[in-house]
Amino acid sequence: MATSTHSPAAPSKAVTDHCVIVGHSIDAITTATVMVSLGNQVCLYADQQALQHTLETYTFEHQQQALWQLYLNQNSIVVQDMPQLASQLFSDTKASFYWLFYGDLPSSWHALDGVQQAWVSQLNDSQVPSQTPVIFSGISTLGVFASLAKQCQRPWVYYVPFVFLQDGSAYPSMLSPKLWLMGEKTADSIDKVAVLQPLIAQAQQRYISDIATIEFSRSAIMSMLATRVSFMNEWSRLADQQGVDILEVANIMGLDTRIGSSYLKAGWGFGGQTLPAEISALQQTLQNTQVEHRLMQAVNIINDDQKELIFRKFWQHFDGAIENKQVSIWGASYKAGSGRTSASAIHPLLRLLWSYNITTHIYALEAQSELASLYPDQPLLQFIDSATDKLADSDALFVLSWPSTKRLPISAINEVVVPVFDAQNAFAKTQVAALVGTYQGIGRSK
Repeated sequence: MATSTHSPAAPSKAVTDHCVIVGHSIDAITTATVMVSLGNQVCLYADQQALQHTLETYTFEHQQQALWQLYLNQNSIVVQDMPQLASQLFSDTKASFYWLFYGDLPSSWHALDGVQQAWVSQLNDSQVPSQTPVIFSGISTLGVFASLAKQCQRPWVYYVPFVFLQDGSAYPSMLSPKLWLMGEKTADSIDKVAVLQPLIAQAQQRYISDIATIEFSRSAIMSMLATRVSFMNEWSRLADQQGVDILEVANIMGLDTRIGSSYLKAGWGFGGQTLPAEISALQQTLQNTQVEHRLMQAVNIINDDQKELIFRKFWQHFDGAIENKQVSIWGASYKAGSGRTSASAIHPLLRLLWSYNITTHIYALEAQSELASLYPDQPLLQFIDSATDKLADSDALFVLSWPSTKRLPISAINEVVVPVFDAQNAFAKTQVAALVGTYQGIGRSK
């Protein structure tokens, strides 16, 4: 994504209504881009270094990349440095609303001032009109956003969880969200944030309630998705023992309308930022309660262990004699099409392989820059420009994230008869049957 930003300056149209957005995450960047697309001026306050990192990480968001650069050039988005004190931000009395991305706020803003966070006290003491809406977004322990809204001495406070954002198509998924959830401090006040009406109108499903209920619903939705993933991964191990193809089982399960087909694909587990962050926040919430949480503990344990399962299959295939081998790895991101490797199985896999002095040839064009920055001095890490470049030299092939729209080179694999360890279950049943050599997936094998 384009990495240029504007130097700190007042918005070119500060005398007119403009949106103030605070954050550097992909959620904040997407919101800024969408707001301009809807005809608004945006002033984005961000940690410049963190913003730069996000922009570089999301180069695969091509549509947003183009729009972001266009709007910067037009001064429709003006980027300013994140102030050390929130009072400096809340000196802008011309904002049509403030949208704060909670996880992006600097630590200096969170210092307690009595019973309130510093930025809340400074907002309450500011000259920002009490009728100016304030919107929160982010993931935290349950009740945080409801508490913050209560502390804010103003009626029009809202919470919007980004359950709709899809990595790889962030901009269109916000412009036409599948599910729009919104919490409001004051009931039936949605008309006070007219700027959001186009997004709400375009949503396939929408639900507006009090903030505490929306927070709880966000956590429940994400926890359910994580549970489905771990459920299928646990069953994949039983499928291995029974000689059953878990992919076919998942297809059958999806035919039952009570279950549906989403999040039923067994693999190396879930990664990225949203689901892991949600599970972590839920665990923190439960630590402060007397509520049993054995199910979510199990979900997390299964997910962590699943990321090492494909390595164990590889180790068993060679009866432990794996020192000094070479392997090819296709994909490194937490899901196909993404450039992010956060909580991806690539990290435990690489650490395990390198501990045996195994050279790793990685084909992961979107994630290559992130991996290179994370492991700058690792001689066993080698990148390849084509998936088949090093197959002839490899003792095994790992598949972690392969795009469903891209054809798997079965003939090239068969030419070298390399054993395949498919952590994504990317190979269709017919493709597995067409392989000459060994194939082991997650809950399926040849």
